[in-house]
Amino acid sequence: MTTFKLDKVHSGIGFSVKHMMVSKAKGEFKDFDVQIEGDIENLEALNVNVEVKTASIDTNNDDRDGHLRSADFFDSENYPVIKIQSESIKKVSDEEYEMTAQVTVKDVTKTETFTVEYNGTSKNPMDGSTVAGFDVEGKLNREAYGLTWNAALETGGVLVGKDVKLQANFEFVVE
Repeated sequence: MTTFKLDKVHSGIGFSVKHMMVSKAKGEFKDFDVQIEGDIENLEALNVNVEVKTASIDTNNDDRDGHLRSADFFDSENYPVIKIQSESIKKVSDEEYEMTAQVTVKDVTKTETFTVEYNGTSKNPMDGSTVAGFDVEGKLNREAYGLTWNAALETGGVLVGKDVKLQANFEFVVE
């Protein structure tokens, strides 16, 4: 059994969503935890559990962040955590895996699929520890989780797109 300790300094969870039908608004979650159980030699048998604090959303705009924390979107006061629990991990190629997971936002749970790239392991020259890295991508329909606020544009379309693209990278110290 491998021990995985998340290195938050070298990890991140980012997202992007269409804004006004012509560009993308980007942001990240600053407070999250990833727990992995299993063996680094058998990635398909790993059990992954992610918790993301909704109040930690950061889009470099205080007004927008406040709106995203409000009941119009995440309702962070009543729903402080997004949860992702793996169901299965399937090898697609030498470095690529597909993770099916239960995603819970605002007490709505849906099955989603994420692409996971395993970047291998390396020795940290600073302390001799072994590290492993993963990149994760996925797309969620925010409206399916009750994040339905929007505004119509006079030129047609809406202010905020429904598809949220996720990009995350995680580094773990492994023993």
